[in-house]
Amino acid sequence: MESTQALSRELQEIDSVITKYKGKHGELLGILEETQLLNEKKYLSEDALNHVALKTGVPLSRIYNVVTFYSFFNLKPQGKHTVIVCRGTACHTKGSKSLLGDVGLILDCSKQLEEEAGSFTTPDSQFTVSTVACFGQCALAPVVAIDGIIHSNVTTTKLQKLLNKISKGRKKS
Repeated sequence: MESTQALSRELQEIDSVITKYKGKHGELLGILEETQLLNEKKYLSEDALNHVALKTGVPLSRIYNVVTFYSFFNLKPQGKHTVIVCRGTACHTKGSKSLLGDVGLILDCSKQLEEEAGSFTTPDSQFTVSTVACFGQCALAPVVAIDGIIHSNVTTTKLQKLLNKISKGRKKS
């Protein structure tokens, strides 16, 4: 549970975001995107969503429709780093399924990878691993995004180097 002081500060920052987007085209999306960025765990908490609904007059059900429709919104706390493996047809035929398995081995999270549907965060909150239907980078398959940077023609060796670089010093759980 968030501390009362941190929550209060976050809600004040959300008020500023709402003011910034008031009356602009795409107002709700802008508010939600920036609100997610305010949270250190890169997600939209229930408190934040309720606050946005209250302050904007947008029904909470409509806000949930928006955040569950767009894949870039998170309703659960995210890890410090993100790894997204493309599972589109081109990436699949060029080995993305085995790359996803490699992620599990490299990050010591194969069990979570098998048990969780769609997305999970490692127990140490260092990595959130998920898949996407398609990045639209089919000619560069297989594609993996790490911390928002898309890497193309990914091999097991390339993936290992990229993940080892950012997970140095990480304690295995």
